[in-house]
Amino acid sequence: MVEKRVDPSETPLLASSSTALSLSAHTDEFSHLPPHEASVLRSQVELKEISTTFFSAFRYASRSDRLWIALAIFLAAAEGSIRAIMPIINGVFAENFTAYIQSRDFYEYFGGYEKFMMFYQYKFFNSDFNMTDSSSSYEYYNSTLPFNDSYYYDSPLYESTYNFTIIPEYISPEDFQKEANFGAIYFIYFAVAEFLFAYLFTFLLIDRGEVLSARIRQKYLASVMRQNIAYFDRLGTGEITTRISSDTMIIQDGISEKLGYLISFLSTFVCSFIIGYALSPRLTAYLTIVAAVIVTAFVFASTRMTKLYGKALNGSSAGGTVVEEIIASIRNVQAFGLQDRLSSGYDKYLSISQRYALRAGFFAGSISGIAWLGLYSADAVAFYFGAPLLRNGDLSILALVTILASMIQGMFAICAITPHVRAVASASSAINKIFTTIDRESAIDSTSDAGKTLSSVEGNIELRNVKFIYPSRPDVVVMNDFNLTIKAGTTVALVGASGSGKSTIVGLVERFYKPVGGEVMLDGVNVDELNLRWLRQQVALVSQEPILFAGTVYENVAYGLIGTKYEYAAEPEKRALVEDACRQANAMIFIDTLPKGLDTHVGERGFLLSGGQKQRVAIARGIVSNPKILLLDEATSALDTKSEGVVQDALDKAAKDRTTIVVAHRLSTVKDADMIVVMKRGVILEKGSHEELIAAKGEYYSLVRAQDVEQSVEQEYEENVEVLDGVEVTDSSVENMLDEKAMKAYENGTGESSTSEDEKETTRLLLSKTKTGRSISSVLATHVQPNSLEDRKYSVGEIARFLFELSYPERNINITALFFTVVMAAGYPYLSTVYSGSVDALGETDEYTMYRRLRVYNITYLIMGAIELICPILAVGLFSYSGQRLVRRIRMRTLRQIVRQDIAFFDETANTAGSLTSAISKDSGAIEGLSGATLGQIIQSFIMIFGGIGVAIGVSWKLALVTSPTIPLLLGAGFYRFFLLAKHQERMKAAYGRSSSYACEAAASIKTVASLTRENDVIDTYGETLMELYKEGRPQNSKSAALYGIAQGIVYLIQSLMFWYGSTLVRTDHYSVYMFFVSIISIVNGSQNGSIVFSYALDMARAYDAAGNVKRLYSREPVIDSWSDEGEMLEDVRGDIEFKDVHFRYPTRLQVPVLRGLNLKVERGQYVALVGASGCGKSTTIGLIERFYNPLSGQILIDGVNISTLNINAYRSHIALVQQEPTLYSGSVRDNVKYGCLEAEVSDERMIEACKQANIHDFIMSLPDGYDTLCGAKGSLFSGGQKQRIAIARALIRNPRVLLLDEATSALDNESEKVVQQALDNAAKGRTTIAIAHRLSTIQRADIIYVFENGRILESGTHQQLLANKLKYYELVKLQALEKN
Repeated sequence: MVEKRVDPSETPLLASSSTALSLSAHTDEFSHLPPHEASVLRSQVELKEISTTFFSAFRYASRSDRLWIALAIFLAAAEGSIRAIMPIINGVFAENFTAYIQSRDFYEYFGGYEKFMMFYQYKFFNSDFNMTDSSSSYEYYNSTLPFNDSYYYDSPLYESTYNFTIIPEYISPEDFQKEANFGAIYFIYFAVAEFLFAYLFTFLLIDRGEVLSARIRQKYLASVMRQNIAYFDRLGTGEITTRISSDTMIIQDGISEKLGYLISFLSTFVCSFIIGYALSPRLTAYLTIVAAVIVTAFVFASTRMTKLYGKALNGSSAGGTVVEEIIASIRNVQAFGLQDRLSSGYDKYLSISQRYALRAGFFAGSISGIAWLGLYSADAVAFYFGAPLLRNGDLSILALVTILASMIQGMFAICAITPHVRAVASASSAINKIFTTIDRESAIDSTSDAGKTLSSVEGNIELRNVKFIYPSRPDVVVMNDFNLTIKAGTTVALVGASGSGKSTIVGLVERFYKPVGGEVMLDGVNVDELNLRWLRQQVALVSQEPILFAGTVYENVAYGLIGTKYEYAAEPEKRALVEDACRQANAMIFIDTLPKGLDTHVGERGFLLSGGQKQRVAIARGIVSNPKILLLDEATSALDTKSEGVVQDALDKAAKDRTTIVVAHRLSTVKDADMIVVMKRGVILEKGSHEELIAAKGEYYSLVRAQDVEQSVEQEYEENVEVLDGVEVTDSSVENMLDEKAMKAYENGTGESSTSEDEKETTRLLLSKTKTGRSISSVLATHVQPNSLEDRKYSVGEIARFLFELSYPERNINITALFFTVVMAAGYPYLSTVYSGSVDALGETDEYTMYRRLRVYNITYLIMGAIELICPILAVGLFSYSGQRLVRRIRMRTLRQIVRQDIAFFDETANTAGSLTSAISKDSGAIEGLSGATLGQIIQSFIMIFGGIGVAIGVSWKLALVTSPTIPLLLGAGFYRFFLLAKHQERMKAAYGRSSSYACEAAASIKTVASLTRENDVIDTYGETLMELYKEGRPQNSKSAALYGIAQGIVYLIQSLMFWYGSTLVRTDHYSVYMFFVSIISIVNGSQNGSIVFSYALDMARAYDAAGNVKRLYSREPVIDSWSDEGEMLEDVRGDIEFKDVHFRYPTRLQVPVLRGLNLKVERGQYVALVGASGCGKSTTIGLIERFYNPLSGQILIDGVNISTLNINAYRSHIALVQQEPTLYSGSVRDNVKYGCLEAEVSDERMIEACKQANIHDFIMSLPDGYDTLCGAKGSLFSGGQKQRIAIARALIRNPRVLLLDEATSALDNESEKVVQQALDNAAKGRTTIAIAHRLSTIQRADIIYVFENGRILESGTHQQLLANKLKYYELVKLQALEKN
């Protein structure tokens, strides 16, 4: 992979620590405005940086939480102190061993204690022996002992330097063994204490960590929910998802067991020095100087590491918004083949994150290297200054050995602390990001209790001298000195071109934004003085783009009751209200056909329903509470004509006795309004009733004429008026016409939905045969993808092999890093020989020999210290470099693999945009958590364990062979903990994925959430979900902590065995101090420090689970594969499209038939329109032409060739799609338009021409930055009509052979629609165009119009032919007529 440095200007989401506005970075943005106006705008978007510390994570801890955490910290410190105390016990053993071995060697030199006493008495007390008289006795001693001077001077009795006689105290083997046994029992006591302390502090911190992180998640979401809408104009929902899933997990990691490990190791470090000062202040003072230098370097390196990891985290979080945008608009991405181009935008953020994380990795390595240097320097200093103290009698061997062992423990604690410091440092960085949002004061806070409430609401609304500017576009004045009065109980319609300020009025009434001047009044009271929550509960909003939430139809409609007296009503009463609202909105007719009726799940953002169905549910939600004020922002734009007629009738009834503001482009919906306000660029052009404005023949009249279907239709209406006017259009009659099954049911007098018809259709479909002789059911089975990515489980070996294959490009880097890791880890087993040799040298009777040996060992310590300083820096740094490259590649490949999947994959409830965005961040982050310092520590630990065993076998094989088999017990406990954690992680992943998805959905739909005052409901539901997860995981946390305690306790049991059996070997096999200490340091201390690997069990479990998820995804082959080179490539596409007996059902709803034998033919160059009721299969037809899905049976042909045999990319390159809900991406207008081109480089002239055709060029040029204007997240900085025209330009620049328009002009005003429709008509020449339209004026010139009904073609023909048939199309036209005679 080629590493590229990225210009920060290419990544606008990194303008600050969050993608909301940073005041310091963007102050000049408002500098051209008057101070008051600048202040109003700035308050809505500014994000002040706050100062946080690690302890901020405990802000939401209760008194009991703090007590438990304090107890856990105390226990962690106690557990660490045990490690520091152990050297004292080791020192006592060392002194006892040294004394016994000196005694043993001394007396054995003389043949035993009794013989020595006879010699001693003979040599020094001759008077006690009468050699003349006792010749026999003399002869006995003479025969057994060489009674001469040379024997004495060569014996251990005589020390030549000081010329004094040394006679050690005699220690019998029995007494020595008894003393050793007694000491070994102490190790058992320590093992029990270690288990209890380790288990309790680990469990308590994990347990409280989960509770506190859940509260932080909930508080973060609560803060997000209360923010004003302008804050979200710059904030991507992907960042919210990343923060609430990945960043809070980092915080949880830093305040859970890793905090305990950090405290424990710090306790060991501090207690080691306390013990040292207690035994020898002078020697320990020398060692403290070394420690001070080490700690200073340690703090510097860790501080730099923390800052760099914070910057790396900021980059990956901002990139999450790009990912969420891509996945949320996957149909558009696949239709235009944007997978690679959009993914490259994500890679820019990853490169920034990688660069900072790489530098942080080298600092992490330097922390470890500094600690190792301190360890060896401490040994050198201790022996250099300790030897003279020992000779002078100021220090005993016991004290020296204890101090040295304590220093080794303390320095090893610093070595082991590195990854845990990183976890805490990363948590500190994440805390700042999270709490910056939590502490942000919203300019318009929906949770505030401030403001007054009115005892009654009449509904008089007045906008008085209002000046408004969007905070995200301070250079554009939307309205200036605007005045409008709306009387209570009246219906006022706002019409005009896109961008004229219609939706802005709705936003001001809802208090989504603050005006920079003037007032918005309700019943004579400024809305700024009213309690915001109360205000919004008096208002119901139905938006242009209907937003539903994951849940059932019933739950979505019932959300409209929040804040009313029915919010907590009995279930039957609430259900009755919901059903009534659904009937009024003409929604019950399709709800009755759903599998579970009102209790049917609608999917994330309602994706399982068609646009019209979603809109009707949204309308039902708006009117269910019988609000005082009703705001309809294009409430019927997504409905077909028939549905619109009935829904409009319901809305007209609902508008009675309440104030209603209607924003509409479709003028048929507002002709009965009490007052129609015609707007243009924030100015009122004219206002009055429909008849008054028609009579005036002004701007409104021209809009009406533009939307008239055809003048000749009026004459036909007049000729047939006596027939058509006699038809009473009631709710029930239109419902019957909308749904074939329901109509048959009503004709049969049952009044019930004919579910048996569905069953018959299903049976017939599944039993029919394809041309290959296979049953439809078998074809269906081949198209059903797994429900989720959790089906296959992989062994540890398979995961290891998979990760090895993934990291193969970095093999040379990894091998080099591994070499330095081996050198670094091998130093410890070698240290055991050097250290043991140093201790042994202290026992030299000759001073010169002792100093000579120690000098060699001290030089060795310094050389090893230099090596161990360099090796960790290179090892961890290189592993970090390798790991960052790997993680970057995994993230990119994962994203590319996700966008490669079939559309059916994204229809599954488990694969929402939020959960997939979270998965990319979390899974790669978990794998990253096993790289760098952590991976180096794990490898180092295993080398310590097994290298130590090897050294011990080489020096003292008996002791090593007896104690080494206990090591598997230690490893077994650790790996079983890893196994439990892996299983736990597997279960938690799915659950946390669902909760993250829920939070992301709420944030993405913030306007709807705010208008429904659902904030508390969202927060409470999310909090309940988190608490359920906590309760579910608690038993596993207890088991995991117990296994960690067992693994730590086993170390002391091994020591107990080793000292007991070692003492036996010293007694029976004449083991020396050197042999014993090599074994004890190599095996016991090696296994103790090596067992640190199990503190990473959670990291390993997460990495195992994450790698399994990634491998499952990589192994998933989509049926319709955009990576495939297979398939025929048509060189010259004419554009003939044909459907032959096509049957289709969505894979996620196999029980619901959508297309039932569709036959449809479109010849090259034809303009074909598809019309019909919502949910009849029109959009499905477009999706099948794009080959988003494969039909269950039948064929779809282009130029006579089955599209399933064509190369998918080549095929889609001839097609352009404009969807009902326009999709724009973060970036400039220029980028978004050019995304339609297949070529990488596109001229500006071609782009401008496409924009002119789409009637958007003039608007773009009116913006301060022109084509370089940023669109915001999901195009949030533009109105619906503006976004749609940019989307049309994107389609036209492609110059496609087949143009698909799925309600392409539904969001346009009449003026724009006329121009754009003319452009589309021109663009349709020479190419095949298939358009879905509810507004029939847009398709009257179509060559052929297909009328859909329940997945079949009911009738087809030209506009004139269908009018002549006087069937369904004829009635649709009648209902859409605007003017009456």
